[in-house]
Amino acid sequence: PGENAFQVKITAPDEQFTRVGVQVLDRKDGSFLVRYRMYASYKNLKIEVKTGDKHVAKSPYILKGPVYHENCDCPEEESSVWLEEMNCPQIIPQIQRDLANFPIVDPDKIAKEIPERFGQRQSLCHYTIKDNEVYIKTYGEHVGFRIFMDAILLSLTRKVKMPDVEFFVNLGDWPLEKRKSPQNLHPIFSWCGSSESKDIVMPTYDLTDSVLETMGRVSLDMMSVQANTGPSWEDKNTTAFWRGRDSRKERLELVKLSRKYPEIIDAAFTNFFFFKHDESLYGPIVKHISFFDFFKYKYQINIDGTVAAYRLPYLLAGNSVVLKQDSIYYEHFYNELQPWKHYIPFKSDLSDLLEKLQWAKEHDEEAKSIAKSGQEFARNNLMGDHIFCYYFKLFQEYASLQVSEPKIRDGMEKVQQPDDDLFPCTCHRKK
Repeated sequence: PGENAFQVKITAPDEQFTRVGVQVLDRKDGSFLVRYRMYASYKNLKIEVKTGDKHVAKSPYILKGPVYHENCDCPEEESSVWLEEMNCPQIIPQIQRDLANFPIVDPDKIAKEIPERFGQRQSLCHYTIKDNEVYIKTYGEHVGFRIFMDAILLSLTRKVKMPDVEFFVNLGDWPLEKRKSPQNLHPIFSWCGSSESKDIVMPTYDLTDSVLETMGRVSLDMMSVQANTGPSWEDKNTTAFWRGRDSRKERLELVKLSRKYPEIIDAAFTNFFFFKHDESLYGPIVKHISFFDFFKYKYQINIDGTVAAYRLPYLLAGNSVVLKQDSIYYEHFYNELQPWKHYIPFKSDLSDLLEKLQWAKEHDEEAKSIAKSGQEFARNNLMGDHIFCYYFKLFQEYASLQVSEPKIRDGMEKVQQPDDDLFPCTCHRKK
C-alpha cells in the first residue's frame, strides 16, 4: 500500500500539549510498525490510526494510564506482574545453559577472588543492585563501556523492582573464564560467548544501546532496519556484499577473494587498524556506506571481527540472505539459530564460500525462503521487549543462586538515575 497508507496521531486527551514523537515504518510486506517516544508522562494516551480520513479497525484507541516516559522512575513492585505484562518467556535456554556451570554463587567469595584474578589486566565492573538501587566499582583503565551497562540497569530499575544481586561484567571483547575444571569457575557476564569459555552472555552493548536509544541518537536499530530493507528480492543486486575493518585475518582473505572474483563478491575495507595495509593486495580503503544500503544486495556475508560480528541481528532483520561464517564465538541468540533455516553456513577458513554462493544462486527460491525465516526470527526474538526480558530473567535466575547476601562493598559508588527536571513525573505506585 505504500508508506503513506496510514496516518497515526498520538495525543494526551487531558493535556494542552502532547510531547510524543511518532514514526510509521513500512516493512514493505503489507505490514507496518508504528513506534513512538514520549518526552513527558500522561494520564492517558489516545492513538488514532486513519487511512484517508477514516478511522481504521477500532481506532481511536485509548491507552489507560498513567503512561510514563522512559526516564520516569516508577518500578512495578511485583516482578511476576511485570514479566506477564511484557510477555516474557518462562524459560530462556541460553540462560539455563550459561548458569548450569554455577550451581551456587557466593557474593563474598567472588567479590574477593574476581578482582584478584582479573582486576589488574582486564576492564571489569563490579555491580551490586540493592533495594532497586545500582552501585558500581570499576577495575582497569578502559571502563568507558560501562555507560551501556549502567544505562540498561537504570532503565530496568525504573520499570520493575530488580532482585538484590551482585555480579561482575567484563567490558572487553573477549570472554574471560577459560578454566576447564568446573570446581573453581568464576561467573563473569560478557557481551560475547565462545565455545572455549564459560562466560555468562548478555545481549551485546550495541543491540542494548539501540533498544534504549530507539528514536533517540541511534539511527540503526531493530525497528528502523525493518523499514529500510532495500528493493524487493527479485530486484536486488546478485553480488555478495561486505564492508568493515581489518579486525580478523579471514576478513583479509575475504577482500582478496573479492578482488579475484569481483562479479561474485563485493567486499572492501572501510579502515585499517590491526594489520598493515597493502593496497596492491587489498585495494584502496572505501568510504562508509549506510547500513541500509547493504540491502541493495541479495547476499550478506557475516564474518567475525575481534569476536562475533555484532551486526548479525540487523542483517537478519533485512530481506537479504545471510551467509554466516562458522565460529567459536556467539551472541546471546546464536544457539537458537539453525543453519540452512535462518542462514547459509560457510567454513571458518572461507574455503567453501564461493561454493555456497553458487548454491544460493542456483537455488533462488530456497535462498529467498532462508532470508524470510531469518527475518521472522529477528522480528520474533530480537526486538526491544525481548532484550528487556532477557536481562531481567538473567539477573533473576542468577540472583536465586546466591548463597550469601549481596553487599554494597568498599569503594562502590551509587549510579544515579538521570535527573529529568524538564518533565518530572509523579509515580502512582509511590505514596
